[in-house]
Amino acid sequence: MRLRRPKGIDRETRETFQPRLWLIVGVLALIIAYVVAFVAENNKRVTVHFVLFTTHTSVIWLVLLSLAIGLVGGVLLSQLERRRGRKQRGQKGNASTDLVR
Repeated sequence: MRLRRPKGIDRETRETFQPRLWLIVGVLALIIAYVVAFVAENNKRVTVHFVLFTTHTSVIWLVLLSLAIGLVGGVLLSQLERRRGRKQRGQKGNASTDLVR
């Protein structure tokens, strides 16, 4: 007499294991560890000379400020390009439809 082996994972284990959840938890843990290491590594104080004044700040704030300026600049440039393309095609647009498209 042969014993049958169940194929794959049994029903109870399948319902409680949730591999996708553990993958998400692992990825989030890696992201948090990266952010903590990033802040710890870029915590040094530096002097920044602007045109009219000088200030002391951490490197992390300079990185985040540069990221924000780049993000805003990219969004504004993409909107400008969209409006130029629309003018060349002869279409009119308004502010509400520019943000949706």
